[in-house]
Amino acid sequence: MEKEKVEFINELKKRTKDIALRVIKLQAKMPNNQISWIIGKQILRSATSVAANYRAASRARSGKEFYSKLSIVIEETDETMFWLELLADAEIFPKEKTADLHKELNELLSIFMSARKNTKQSLNK
Repeated sequence: MEKEKVEFINELKKRTKDIALRVIKLQAKMPNNQISWIIGKQILRSATSVAANYRAASRARSGKEFYSKLSIVIEETDETMFWLELLADAEIFPKEKTADLHKELNELLSIFMSARKNTKQSLNK
C-alpha cells in the first residue's frame, strides 16, 4: 500500500478514536438523570462504533467488505451527530460546548461518504 494512503488511514483511525474519547468525556459530564443516561448511552454506543468500525474497514479483505464496513461507519457517524444535536436541543449541553465535536464529525462524515462513493465506482468497473 502506498505510504500516503497508509498515513491517511492511520490519521482517520486516530481521529475516530479521538471522537470516541471526547464523547466518553462528554458523557461523564452529563447530568445524573434518566434522560441523560439514555441519551448518554446512545451517543457513547454510536461514537465508539464509529471508531471500531472504521478500524475494521481499514482491515477489509475486499472492496465489497470495505464498502459494507464504511456504510456502517457513515450510519454511526450520522447517528452520533444526531445525539449530539439532541443534547444541545434538549439543553443538556450548550451548543457552543459541542460545536467543535460536531464540526469534526461532519468533516469525517464527508470523508467517509466520498470514500464510499469512490469505492462504489471502482467496484462497478
